[in-house]
Amino acid sequence: MQIFSPIHQVHFTPLNEVFVKRDDLIDPYISGNKWRKLKYILADVKAKGKTHLVTFGGAYSNHLVATAAAAARNNLTATAFVRGENVTNEMLLICRLFGMNLIFTDREQYKNKQALFDTHFGSAQEAYFIDEGGASAAAVLGCAEVIEELPTHFDHIFCAAGTGTTAAGLLKGINAQSLATQLHVVPVLKGGSFIKDEILTYENNTTKLTLHTDYHFGGYAKTTPELLQFIKKFTAETGMLIDPVYTAKMFYALTDLTQKGHFKKDVKILAIHTGGLLGILGMQDQLNAVLR
Repeated sequence: MQIFSPIHQVHFTPLNEVFVKRDDLIDPYISGNKWRKLKYILADVKAKGKTHLVTFGGAYSNHLVATAAAAARNNLTATAFVRGENVTNEMLLICRLFGMNLIFTDREQYKNKQALFDTHFGSAQEAYFIDEGGASAAAVLGCAEVIEELPTHFDHIFCAAGTGTTAAGLLKGINAQSLATQLHVVPVLKGGSFIKDEILTYENNTTKLTLHTDYHFGGYAKTTPELLQFIKKFTAETGMLIDPVYTAKMFYALTDLTQKGHFKKDVKILAIHTGGLLGILGMQDQLNAVLR
């Protein structure tokens, strides 16, 4: 399948020499890194003759939407264990429209995903386990292909990180080609230094990895008025939507580091837009307050 993921230059002070790999344009529902993570997972599903995707996520998970859409397009069924209380929202509505069955699960039970899968689907030969966020070796391979698609060399590459799967793939791709590129990873969770251990699960050589752990804005799916104002300014000036959970924190980090003189002049920097724009729906009230 051909994908549409061009590279655009950003004009946003001080990021005039920064380029963006637009994975957000791959697909509106199987978006960005979610498409890349599912690519080889779906190939494995087909190879093994499975027909039922079983996965996990929160109530505003882009991964759940992507899995639901991928299942519908490939004539598969899908079930998601949703962390937390039984709720309704725009994201889960989309999941249901794509035919996904939702099982709401208390947070304690949710911690043991394999046990949930075994209890409900352990005897179902057609069921296929997909971890939260699609985290897997197959997902890492899909994300590594970003590096293969680049038409020119970049000195620095930036990406946001939740599970570390995308970052592991990018680092694997950089190392496979023996590039001098430095990978900058912005964890969106508080205490994001654990991301390095997650990356080491898939890629042993981390010499070209730099973590920037001070841009989480309170933790996963947390935000501040400062970050929301940044989203408003960035989107209005560049015409590029970014989400409060992942990409806004990455672009904020990149902007802040550039302003502080972290990079030499004339270096080429690429930011990976990993999509996930439906995450904006989870912060409508906060964003509307800024936009008024």
